[in-house]
Amino acid sequence: MKFFPKETDFFAIFEKAAANVTHAATLFVGIMEHFTNLELWAKEVHELEQEGDVYTHDIIRKLNKTFITPIDREDIHALASRLDDILDLLWNAADRLTVFKLTEATPFAIIMAKDVLATVELVEKAIKKLKDKNYAHIQEYCIEINKLENKVDRGFKDALCHLFDQIKDPILIIKWKEIYEHLEDASDRCEDVANILEAIVLKNA
Repeated sequence: MKFFPKETDFFAIFEKAAANVTHAATLFVGIMEHFTNLELWAKEVHELEQEGDVYTHDIIRKLNKTFITPIDREDIHALASRLDDILDLLWNAADRLTVFKLTEATPFAIIMAKDVLATVELVEKAIKKLKDKNYAHIQEYCIEINKLENKVDRGFKDALCHLFDQIKDPILIIKWKEIYEHLEDASDRCEDVANILEAIVLKNA
């Protein structure tokens, strides 16, 4: 009889979850660059969002069944939640494009989408270093994530300035403002992940 459950490889699940977020961010850049068949693109992002939910629930379920964890339980929970948040925001942005029946991307949306993708890619790289306890590289990635988050913030402000200064249609302003906000929030959640990773490094280095 087995009294102890098999050890859960949380890092492997996190790596899959992070790769899934990167896939969604890559798709969103594709949406912005091509801006055709929006409903089909959005459906693909939604499927990834649902897959992300599965990873999140898997982590939380196994966390509740695991007595000894490789890193603090609250850090595992927070990391899973923030990754899920990033994916939810990307899906929200993709969904709004179809709901709002927009016909073309703005240069600001394309730039923000690419910057969010670059940030998400760094998040994935940092998470891949957790298992091997490669803390020096994690810290380097976190610094770059923070720099990119600042860049997205600046891009968000520029996008809003353009909306209110140049766009006359108030409905269009409302639509794009919401999409910009989802992208900016996704970038903020990436920064949250960096903060969690830095806390893990401090506890375990």
